[in-house]
Amino acid sequence: MRKPVSFDTTFDAASAIADELPVKVKTCADFVGEFARHPTDIDDERFLVENERFQGFSADARNLAELLAELVATLDAMTVKVSSDLDSFRGLTATERFIGHFSRQRMWRRHSSRVRAAPVVERLRDLMVKSDSVAGLITRHRAVVVTAHKEAEGRLVDIVERRRRLVDDIDIARIRIKELNAKALTTQGRIGVYGSKAEWQRMEEERQALKAQADEISTREHELRDESQRRERFIGIFQLLVDGLNTEIGQCNTLMRKLMIDTEERLLIYQAQVDTDIPGSKVKISSELFPSIADAIVLFERDMLLPQEIEHRKRTADAQFGKRFPLYAHQNEGASGAPLIDTTNMSGKLRLRMPRL
Repeated sequence: MRKPVSFDTTFDAASAIADELPVKVKTCADFVGEFARHPTDIDDERFLVENERFQGFSADARNLAELLAELVATLDAMTVKVSSDLDSFRGLTATERFIGHFSRQRMWRRHSSRVRAAPVVERLRDLMVKSDSVAGLITRHRAVVVTAHKEAEGRLVDIVERRRRLVDDIDIARIRIKELNAKALTTQGRIGVYGSKAEWQRMEEERQALKAQADEISTREHELRDESQRRERFIGIFQLLVDGLNTEIGQCNTLMRKLMIDTEERLLIYQAQVDTDIPGSKVKISSELFPSIADAIVLFERDMLLPQEIEHRKRTADAQFGKRFPLYAHQNEGASGAPLIDTTNMSGKLRLRMPRL
């Protein structure tokens, strides 16, 4: 797997693409609407231009999805690191235990100094800030994609229906050509039966008229068929656009599902640190400060986050994330999907006190 870059660098790159995509996707959706209104005014040269534009948008959208997935996976890895550091603070180091043989007061001062030197809660709050930023980016992008998908899909349905009627006209024309050619052939056979020159001439004129009508309809049928094939090419790129937008919506849903369950886990880790009663450990976390992850924080504020229940949902979210973004499925190999907090001997309200000797 490629070496990850810094979170801020990845976030800035994702933000830059997300800022450009609304205009690009609107341009694509507007063209679908333009074709729906005036299909005959758009030639093959325009098709090449628009097809390149559509392909460019699809490439940018895929790049953004990968960057968002990398951000979510990076936050998960950072959470693992913070949790590991928090675990180390709950116990005493060998040096601290040695000092404790001579002075328990000095032992705890040494321990407190070590904890203050690496404030886990501040790092957790930074994770909340980053989680809120990523959630906001995903939410904003999803809203743009949903709107574009609705518009493009509606216009595509209209285009497909008009082409279907065009195909029906082609079928009708072909049936009519067969009928006229059959009549012309029958008339040609009758000419030899009648002896009157005038009658022969009348039937020949009738045959030629039927043939001319059949040729005229045949010419029209070729024009309709060419137009149908031309529209089919446009429908192809429109369908790819709509399918791509639908895929993006699914990706956003998967990203948000994992990000939110990971955020709930971070809140539980935060609660564990706050419950150690270390002076200065409490940092304000509220739904007002983090609007994009407010749903998870509201559950946290109401004591509705249960480690045992989160563990199952995290495994499910990680599995779905891995299917959508296999490149990041095992970024935290050995820890991905595993609970960061031992829930086997824990009550519904998470309380992990610092051990006292």
